[in-house]
Amino acid sequence: MEGPSNGGLLYHEVQEGKLCAVHCVNTVLQGPFFSEFDLAALAGDLDQKERQMMLEGGGGGGGGSEGFLTEGSHNVSMGGDFSIQVLQKALEVWDLQVIALNSPDAEASQYNPELENAFICHLHDHWFCIRKVNDEWYNFNSLYPAPEHLSKFYLSAYLDSLKGSGWTIFIVRGNFPRECPMSSESTNGFGQWLTPEDAKRIINSCNQARVQTPGMRFPSFTENMNEVDLIAAQQEEEELYAAIAASLLDSTPGVGTGSTVVGEEGNATNQDSNSSNCNSNADPHIEDPHIEG
Repeated sequence: MEGPSNGGLLYHEVQEGKLCAVHCVNTVLQGPFFSEFDLAALAGDLDQKERQMMLEGGGGGGGGSEGFLTEGSHNVSMGGDFSIQVLQKALEVWDLQVIALNSPDAEASQYNPELENAFICHLHDHWFCIRKVNDEWYNFNSLYPAPEHLSKFYLSAYLDSLKGSGWTIFIVRGNFPRECPMSSESTNGFGQWLTPEDAKRIINSCNQARVQTPGMRFPSFTENMNEVDLIAAQQEEEELYAAIAASLLDSTPGVGTGSTVVGEEGNATNQDSNSSNCNSNADPHIEDPHIEG
């Protein structure tokens, strides 16, 4: 019988700039496999192929073709938001397939989502993943300070809530990697390894801080804010959550942030890092994560 992947640890990336697509791909894979430069390169390749197809198909003579060819990238925005095609290409490197949850091939999973292993969720310019790790479901939204555990029953209700609020959901299928890169050079600086227990403790502590500070305001997607607005609006909470996480990690040997790497035997070894578990730019009120469009 196989042991737990990555020594039983959870890999989570906390929001950095507008790199949610990078965070989403890496948490699907459960390791720091891709950087923003990797995805940008994939986007460039896709743009080149699309332009070539337009030239070969229409000769570049039609008005629509000319407009397409003179436009900027269709796979990465100036702000750094990537298209689903880029995420698909990244995951194809690991022989993983991305299909829409509302497609005929996914009909059974629409009623029994627990049959799958990973979902990618998208609304406006934000991406995040919901992933099964060691037979337990977690929400790896990079706007959360740590992964949020989801029961199998709640998974279905949560996905229905997202769909009802306008989110587009994709399924990821295939043989997922069981181990992360072992070299510290492969880390990206904003990833963190957590035990399920520490993830729960961080979430609970941030929730408690929110309850005890009623004046704090946590914007949500109900206001149709884009990612930059969300991040800017919530900078005031960052230091508080960083302090909470730092105190939690100080009391937890073997678990760290940033360039923490899981070794071959599943042991976590900490590298120097200034990252923080609770350095989240999002609503940490995870107990009621219903998101309205």
